[in-house]
Amino acid sequence: MDEKQKYFDAFGAEWDKELTAEDLERLSNIIDNFHVSQGLKVCDLGCGTGVLFDILRRRVGESGFIVGVDFASRVAHKAHHNFPFHNVGVVEADVCCLPFGDGIFDMVVSFAAFAHFSHKDETIHQAYHILKPGGRFIAIHLVGRDELAREHHQHGGPIDHDELPDREQLAEMFSRGHFPNFELTDTKSLYLAVGFKD
Repeated sequence: MDEKQKYFDAFGAEWDKELTAEDLERLSNIIDNFHVSQGLKVCDLGCGTGVLFDILRRRVGESGFIVGVDFASRVAHKAHHNFPFHNVGVVEADVCCLPFGDGIFDMVVSFAAFAHFSHKDETIHQAYHILKPGGRFIAIHLVGRDELAREHHQHGGPIDHDELPDREQLAEMFSRGHFPNFELTDTKSLYLAVGFKD
């Protein structure tokens, strides 16, 4: 277990308590913009304790499903415990080595986790493989790139240098990951990256 994994195992299970009602409302509104509908299959990378699960589960309905992925066993266990529904599952795995076949999911989403992925290129590449044609990879942070870098640097420890890619870096990552088109919103209060699979 590396230092970052130890860090999230120790602290990640309590992180969701820092989210406010306003944060959850913003998240819900962001998800609504992607028209998540009944029957969709969604993979949540770096799912933590399942912050997105309830928002997504209500939209995909009984005919859809959500699969969360996290490399911190304590966090993954809590997510599984918190959401014991037949259409919600949690897998303990590294986002660089996903245990899924090709073309399973309609959407791959990552909330407040993309900055922490050590190998973002490979994560995007993995997302490409598990997405169906026409699927989307979506990375959400409720704070902009510069502000998040400051927060992580102030916090220190294993997340000291965890940063989000700028537009040029992201374009290269998506291009290498076989996503021909992408969108990026990077303001003080939001980082939203979306890659579109043909």
